[in-house]
Amino acid sequence: MRKDVRILLVGEPKVGKTSLIMSLVSEEFPDEVPRRAEEITIPADVTPERVPTHIVDYSEAEQSDEQLYQEISKANVICIVYSVNNKKSIEKVTSHWIPLINDRTDKDSRVPLILVGNKSDLVEHSSMETILPIMNQYQDIETCVECSAKNLKNISELFYYAQKAVLHPTGPLYCPEEKELKPSCIKSLTRIFKVSDLDNDGILNDNELNFFQRTCFNTPLAPQALEDVKNVVRRNMTDGVTDNGLSLKGFLFLHTLFIQRGRHETTWTVLRRFGYDDDLELTQEYLFPMVKITPDCTTELNHNAYLFLQSVFDKHDKDRDCALSPEEVKDLFKVFPYMPWGPDVNHTVGTNEQGWITYQGYLSQWTLTTYLDVQRSLEYLGYLGYSIIYEQESQAAAITVTRNKRIDLQKKQTQRSVFRCNVLGDRGSGKSGFLQAFLGKNLEGQRRIREDHKSLYAISTTYVYGQEKYLLLHEVMPDFDFLSEADLACDVVCLVYDINNPRSFEYCAKVYKQYFIDSKTPCMVIAAKSDLHEVGQHYSLLPHEFCRKHKLHPPQPFTCSMTDAPSKDIYTRLTTMAMYPHARLRCMCASNRCTYCLCQNLLKLELLRSIKAQLRRVMFNRHMAQADLKNSTFWLRASVGATVFAVLGFAMYRALLKQR
Repeated sequence: MRKDVRILLVGEPKVGKTSLIMSLVSEEFPDEVPRRAEEITIPADVTPERVPTHIVDYSEAEQSDEQLYQEISKANVICIVYSVNNKKSIEKVTSHWIPLINDRTDKDSRVPLILVGNKSDLVEHSSMETILPIMNQYQDIETCVECSAKNLKNISELFYYAQKAVLHPTGPLYCPEEKELKPSCIKSLTRIFKVSDLDNDGILNDNELNFFQRTCFNTPLAPQALEDVKNVVRRNMTDGVTDNGLSLKGFLFLHTLFIQRGRHETTWTVLRRFGYDDDLELTQEYLFPMVKITPDCTTELNHNAYLFLQSVFDKHDKDRDCALSPEEVKDLFKVFPYMPWGPDVNHTVGTNEQGWITYQGYLSQWTLTTYLDVQRSLEYLGYLGYSIIYEQESQAAAITVTRNKRIDLQKKQTQRSVFRCNVLGDRGSGKSGFLQAFLGKNLEGQRRIREDHKSLYAISTTYVYGQEKYLLLHEVMPDFDFLSEADLACDVVCLVYDINNPRSFEYCAKVYKQYFIDSKTPCMVIAAKSDLHEVGQHYSLLPHEFCRKHKLHPPQPFTCSMTDAPSKDIYTRLTTMAMYPHARLRCMCASNRCTYCLCQNLLKLELLRSIKAQLRRVMFNRHMAQADLKNSTFWLRASVGATVFAVLGFAMYRALLKQR
């Protein structure tokens, strides 16, 4: 809505333009009328629409044509004043003023016009018979008002209608010749209907109508008022009310009726509540609310956002198969001006056997969009009506900006739910296969993917210590000399090489030494295509020697050439490394013989487990026996035993370390 309104009064001399302004301001007819009134501003708190209003007078005797043209270009609405007792002034409306105004305004943004018949106190008849054909001829004319500056008849109404013509214009909504809503208005109201139809059954039931009424007008409808509305629709349309609910046709009919009865403000209130501007386009402020994101922080959807997206999924999953068919996806995005998801999405997230996006895949795609492009996610949530359905100030309330990663490292813990893994490797090393295997597709399934449908991203969930986390895999194009900051910015790095290609590992080694050797980002080396024969790599160090030298995990064997869905264990390990990059104690060998492995094996020995179980049993029995707990000999024995156990364990650890 506009922040202010500028009204210009034009017309032939002596028709009473200045008198109308003076009568409005002083609330009485002036004894002396100047040639031209100075521009006046009416404060917002005394206007019906609560916006400041500027009223500008024009005098042919005191102003040049150039000044008139400037005022026309600045005006939001123009009142063409004529005298009801002067036929010449009425003729000038069509012969001079309307053509002049149209020549000075852009065709795509015509200024609304109001015809003002002044001096109605001097005649007993109305001029409306003469004016109605003019109104029908020119679409820009909003209305006609007959008034009298002398006896103050319709003076306040005149300027109210002028305000209304600017703030609630008819032009974008309704075509008077066809007597129906314009296509852009129908499109906007259809989106509003679909957003308000919370169960997606094609009708607005009483609860949905009340929610709509409360959302737009801050007050619910009484049961009788609801029935009265539906009865009005029933009397005028056969299919406007279905199953005691308002259909889309009935919803559009009501707004047509509002406009025909001069209640444009009702329809405009609805449109603006749902984010539309005067051109029936969703405003930038509605679609892209401000979200402050500091460096080294990421963006995620919060719990309420996921609940909202779940409700959207549920209302479009008609067959309740926990997946969205192409038709259901199309129906979901009918409230969008374009289709936001392309065919690559089906190879970015999880799908079922038919290739349809599953519930988990649907949430994963939203998570991916929010992480990579939060503005796009805000836009999509705006189309779906998140802020309206959840009664939030904007869809920015759906976004969580995570804590700075440096703070996470310092505190050695993170609250983030989404972790990014950049996958690097030479051409043909198996990066794409690694991504698709994360989505459960084996090599046979991957071969069916069209080249133009492939995706550089894959996202799904993993579980780390019982916590559900999203792992986002990004395939980085193999351009060693031009890796951008985006290619390097991630939580964990995956270096993929082909064990059957002797020159494949060299790329991984060079990338690691160039970009990650001094980085705090954890890295994992993947020995892809492990089902094939392993050949020697043309590099100074063997892959496992390279990993040992740089204190990395040994190369992890991986293949997706199998009939079953690939295992997700390796992706869980990647997520764990991303969550706990500070944990530096890792296995350094491939033969299970390093210090870490030996200590782990020692802790897993059956003898040690039985000793610990025996100690726990003794402690429990002692706790249950109050007499023994009071015996100091027990505490002495327990202390000595614990000390001996600790000393022996430490000695074994030192011996193993020395041998190592």
